[in-house]
Amino acid sequence: MSGNSSVGNSQVYEAGDQRNVKNSELPKGERFHEGNVNAHSATDSKDQRSIANRLAAEERKEAQEEEESASKKDPTAPAIAHGNEPSRGAKIDKELQEEEEELLRKKGDAMPGKKN
Repeated sequence: MSGNSSVGNSQVYEAGDQRNVKNSELPKGERFHEGNVNAHSATDSKDQRSIANRLAAEERKEAQEEEESASKKDPTAPAIAHGNEPSRGAKIDKELQEEEEELLRKKGDAMPGKKN
């Protein structure tokens, strides 16, 4: 017996019998159609989520909206609400916002014919 095979003569095997096929050579089937973005509506009555899950999702949505509106009024509010110190950028944003509001108040007071 010639060769290094311990199961028989190496001439018995063809070239492709003991080789792995490359992934690029494998036949590719059609890919499964993935779900569309926003395919599920949170208020869908036919959805199988429980009422408690729907209520919890609505509460999370409302809390997120409140936090977003608070951050527009005060850039440091989200960090303070979570018990953290506001970042340097948030502090600077708050200072700039206060300066701009003061300038607008001064301009508003200086405009003739405007009543407060």
